[in-house]
Amino acid sequence: MLLRALPDMGFVPIGVGSGEDALKSMEDEPAAIAVLDLNLPGIGGLTVFERIRERWPDTQVIVMTGYGDLDAAQQAIRLNVADFLTKPCTLGDLEQALDRAWRRRLDEKGKPSTAPGIAPPHRDTSDAQSTADADPASITQQSHTIQHVEKELILAALRRNEDNRTAAAKELGISVRTLYYRLSQYEIDRPD
Repeated sequence: MLLRALPDMGFVPIGVGSGEDALKSMEDEPAAIAVLDLNLPGIGGLTVFERIRERWPDTQVIVMTGYGDLDAAQQAIRLNVADFLTKPCTLGDLEQALDRAWRRRLDEKGKPSTAPGIAPPHRDTSDAQSTADADPASITQQSHTIQHVEKELILAALRRNEDNRTAAAKELGISVRTLYYRLSQYEIDRPD
């Protein structure tokens, strides 16, 4: 789901399936921002985070996990995490975290990354205007767009899984309960 949604947020994502693959991908093409789950096959997410911090200290890391606990959050803070999101999180929350991570990287580096794994967000980052100062109409439009993308991803997953909500939730990486909540939020009875 993230690989399909991130381009609409202005990013070029590279997806991997394990901690080892994440580190190999970083070796090949260091990313400016890494969205990292803590529960990974092979080496754990915190170990991957530690290695990223050692080898690529400029990379901003967003932890997004359904298995977070206080110890993991404290460890992530010690490693200077850009943001810590718990699953399920909305695409809006993720977009805000990515925006904060990108601005943080700009503040630390003074210029955008030229790393091939990620493109600058579609927003004008040369402007120091914060989201709080932004035009309320543009914020509403961004929120509507994110909700639209999320709704379309849910509908597509339901179609691919022949309206099997358990399978669709698994594909989307969310709980069935969260899927039902989103369906009611978007007033979806059945996929179109």
